[in-house]
Amino acid sequence: MNLETSIEYVKGIGPEKAKLIKNVLGVSTVEDLLNFYPIRYLDKSKVHKVSQLNHVNTDVQLKGKITSIQEIQTGKTKRLSAKFNDDTGSMDLVWFQYSKWLKEQIPVNKEIYIFGKINVFNHQFSMPHPEIEIEEKKDTDNRLKPIYPSSEKLTKRGLNQKFFQTVLRNICKEIPSLIEENMPEYMMKHFKFLSRQHTYLNIHFPKDLEHFEKANYRLKFEESFFFQLGYALKKLHHKTQSHGNPFPIVGDFFTGFYENNLPFELTGAQKRVLKEIRQDMKKPIQMNRLLQGDVGSGKTMVALLTMLIAMDNGFQSCMMAPTEILAQQHYNGIKDLLAETGINIRLLTGSTKASERKIIHEQLENGELSILVGTHAVLEDKVKFKNLGLAIIDEQHRFGVAQRAKLWAKNKIPPHILVMTATPIPRTLAMSFYSDLDVSVIDEMPVGRKPIITAHRREKDRAYVYNFCREEIQKGRQVYFVYPLIEESETLDYKNLMVGLENVMDNFPKYNVTMLHGKMKPDEKDAAMNYFASGKAEIMVATTVIEVGVNVPNASVMVIESAERFGLSQLHQLRGRVGRGAEQSYCILMTSDKLSSDSRTRIRTMTDTNDGFKISEVDMKLRGPGDILGTQQSGVVDFKRLDLIEDSAIIKLTKKTVDKILETDPMLSRSDNQLIKNYYLRYYRGKNKWSKIS
Repeated sequence: MNLETSIEYVKGIGPEKAKLIKNVLGVSTVEDLLNFYPIRYLDKSKVHKVSQLNHVNTDVQLKGKITSIQEIQTGKTKRLSAKFNDDTGSMDLVWFQYSKWLKEQIPVNKEIYIFGKINVFNHQFSMPHPEIEIEEKKDTDNRLKPIYPSSEKLTKRGLNQKFFQTVLRNICKEIPSLIEENMPEYMMKHFKFLSRQHTYLNIHFPKDLEHFEKANYRLKFEESFFFQLGYALKKLHHKTQSHGNPFPIVGDFFTGFYENNLPFELTGAQKRVLKEIRQDMKKPIQMNRLLQGDVGSGKTMVALLTMLIAMDNGFQSCMMAPTEILAQQHYNGIKDLLAETGINIRLLTGSTKASERKIIHEQLENGELSILVGTHAVLEDKVKFKNLGLAIIDEQHRFGVAQRAKLWAKNKIPPHILVMTATPIPRTLAMSFYSDLDVSVIDEMPVGRKPIITAHRREKDRAYVYNFCREEIQKGRQVYFVYPLIEESETLDYKNLMVGLENVMDNFPKYNVTMLHGKMKPDEKDAAMNYFASGKAEIMVATTVIEVGVNVPNASVMVIESAERFGLSQLHQLRGRVGRGAEQSYCILMTSDKLSSDSRTRIRTMTDTNDGFKISEVDMKLRGPGDILGTQQSGVVDFKRLDLIEDSAIIKLTKKTVDKILETDPMLSRSDNQLIKNYYLRYYRGKNKWSKIS
C-alpha cells in the first residue's frame, strides 16, 4: 500500500463502498483518506457530576444508575423517559423514537456510564438518546474519539462513524511506511514539532488534548508554510526576471509640490507607504506593489507623489481606472492639486473627442505630456508613450490579465506597477494570496475626518428618517438614496429604483432630485453627477453605480434601501461616499422587519465599526476567501486545517520563516533543505510552473 493506492484496496472498503465514498466525499486514494480529518472529537476521558452541569449542547460523560423508566404519551406522540441519578443529583434521559427492544435493553439499577449532549427542558437538564455503557464492559481506551464528516446517504448504507473509525485505524497502522518527513531537523527542533507520523496518528486518534493541539498546529503550519513558499518563489522569479528603470532621484517636482502645494499633512501611514515605494523604485527591478487603503484614506495623494518621483527621473506616468466616472474623479482631483505647478496632465476615455485625442497622442509621443489618466482607452494601440515609467491601476480586479499585459508593453522596459484598491482585504488574506506582490497598507484616516455615524432603521421608522433628511438638507447638505434594483423585482418586498424615485419626489416636493444608474449613457451619467455635485440637486436617487468614484464632500447622508440585499463590502464601499467633507455624516440602513442570521450580522457589523479591515474579516467569515478574492482565485482556497482569520499568527510566522530560508538559500539547494524541496516539487511544482527550483 502507498499514498496513491485506491481506497477500494483498503481493508474494510472494497469497490462498491469506494465508489460511494468517492462520489459523496471526493475521497479516492489512501492519501485522501489520511487527509480526511475529523470535524470534532468526543472526550470520554472525563466523568462529570450532575451538579456540575452548566452548558447546553455540550458532550459530557456521567457515571451513575438509571432508577426508573416510563413511557409518556403527548397527543399522538410517545417518548421514553428514564431517571438517571448519581451521588450529586438526578436528570432525565429521553428517547423520542424507540422500539420495544430498546426499552428492554436499558439497564436499571446497574452502574453505568452515559454519554451525549445536554439539553434543557422545563428548566431541567436532560440528555436525549444517550450512549450507554455498563461499567464492567466499558471501553478502557480514553483517547479522544474522532467524528468524521458524513451524510445521510453514507449512513444509510452502513458507512457510519464506526465504519470510518475502523477504516482510519487500519490505515494509521500503516503510517510508518506511508508518511515521510517534509521538515528539516533544524525546523523540527526550533518549533518543537511532532514528527509527521505522530502528527497524523494524533489528528485521527489523539492520545489526549495536548497531542491533538500539537498535531493540529503542525498541520496548519505545514499548509501555510508550503503555500507561502510557492508564492515567495513566484515573487523571487518575478524579481530575477523583471528588469525596471531605476528612479534614484527625488527632485524638484516632488519636493516643490511637497513643500509648496501639499494641502494637508500626510498621515503616518501615507509617509510609511511612500517610503516603501521609494525603496522599490530605486532598484533596477520592476516594482510590483499592491496599495490597500480604505475609502478616503488618501491613496490618490500617494499615487500623485509617486508620479512626481517618476517625473523627477524623466519618465511619464499613467493612471488607469475601471469607469469613466472614477477616471474623471481622479483627473479632476489631481488636476486641482497640480493647478499651480504647470505640470501637463490629460484625461483619455471612450468619450474623449477626436481632436483632443490627437493632441494627447502627439504630446505622449514627444514627451510633453507627463501624466495621463484614463480608462481602458489607454490600452489602445494608437496610444504610444515616449518613456512610460510608472503605471498605476485602480481596482485591479476589474481588469483582465490580457489588458494589464498591454499596459506593460507600452515601454521596452516594463513600467513600475502600483495597484490600488479601496476594498480592504483581510491582512492574512493579502499576505497569503498577494505574496507575489509587495503589499502596502494605509490604515489611518486623514486628521480631522469625522467617523460616519451608521444607524439601522426599519420600515416603521421611515417618517423619522425622512424628517432627519429634511433637517440635513435645510442645513445646506445633500442626501443619497441608494436602491438595489433598477427594474421591476420579482420579489415585491423590495422597492426598485423607479418606485423609489417617485416616493422620494413625493416626500421631498420642495427639493430637486436627480437619478443615476448603470444603464444610462456616459454623457447622461456625467450630467446627472454634475447636477448633484454642483449643488443644484439636493437629493440623488441611485443604484450601486455610485459605489466607486463619486466624490461630493457636501453630501452628508446616505440612505441605503433594502440594505439586507447588499453584501458587506458593498455596504462599506457605499457608505464611503459620504463623510468626505468636514461635516458630520450619516449612513442609514433601511431593512425589512425579518432578517436572516447573515443579514443581521452584516447590519450589526456596519453599525458597530467603520474599520474596513475589521469589516472585511467578518465578510470573509460569511462568504469565504474565494468570494473576497473574486471567482478567478476562488479555486486556490483549499486549506483543510488553516483558518485565514483565526490563524493569522501562524500565517505571519510561516511567511517570516519562508523569507528567512530563501534569503540564504533561494534555490533550496542546501542539504538541510532537501526535505522541503522534495515535498514542494511533489505537491506544488505543477501549480507553480514559473519556479526555477528542480
